[in-house]
Amino acid sequence: MGYEYTINNMKQAISTLLTEKKLTASNIESIGFGFPGQIDYKEGIVKALPNIPGWVNVPISNIIEKEFGITTKIDNDVRCAALGELNYGAGVGCENLICITVGTGIGSGIIVNGKLVRGASNAAGEIGHIKLFPNGEHLCGCGDYGCLEAYVSGPSIVQMAEEYIQGGKSTKYREMANPDITPFIVAQAAEQGDGVARRIFTKMGEYLGTGLASVVNLLNPEKIIIGGGVAGSGDLLLAPLKETLMKRAMPISAEAVEIVPAKLGNRAGVIGASLLAES
Repeated sequence: MGYEYTINNMKQAISTLLTEKKLTASNIESIGFGFPGQIDYKEGIVKALPNIPGWVNVPISNIIEKEFGITTKIDNDVRCAALGELNYGAGVGCENLICITVGTGIGSGIIVNGKLVRGASNAAGEIGHIKLFPNGEHLCGCGDYGCLEAYVSGPSIVQMAEEYIQGGKSTKYREMANPDITPFIVAQAAEQGDGVARRIFTKMGEYLGTGLASVVNLLNPEKIIIGGGVAGSGDLLLAPLKETLMKRAMPISAEAVEIVPAKLGNRAGVIGASLLAES
């Protein structure tokens, strides 16, 4: 319905919260937001949100600051999640980590020597756009082919599931679809022993492990923290991921990294956004 509609809802939510808690702007140090896309952190501008049309060069920090008179910081949602996990979740005590969410797409936040990495144009951490297959057939949301995100995400699970059905495979998730196949249904079928569903998650884990092997070789992190909706499938995804990464990454880096599930769940991004004033 357009970014103006959403911003009005955001303003209303903030106003309601202030009223409920009997607070005024003078009580609030800052407001923080995490957005799923390309963010100009320094200028407070949403450059583009690939999965939410219409959000292009929106000066959201300025809009919110004018409305409430409160300093407003924004960043990519997964970078916010990385800050949350670093300070209060699975990354406590780490100096070097990568926080990844696997859902509609793949996002990541990178911590090096205790500091969040943003990059020259505030675009660091686009692990989902590592080229997994140089001549890949799957088109990614970024407009290129062969990206990791095009092979490991919620939509790619559904696509692979449908391809198996079209190929004549008998599957439990087809019976469970109501009426559509979803990643959650495929995960349920895998947990119930459906061989095709388990194969889908094995392939997803292998793809993700292959992509992350390059990241581990490059950054030598202590931990990789995995979150997001697809990551909720647990060892269905994490077991083949770990096995593949250990095979494909250099031993000195592979042996140093621990792959763990996120601790803060959906709260990670909110907690991290609250820390933007200090980052």
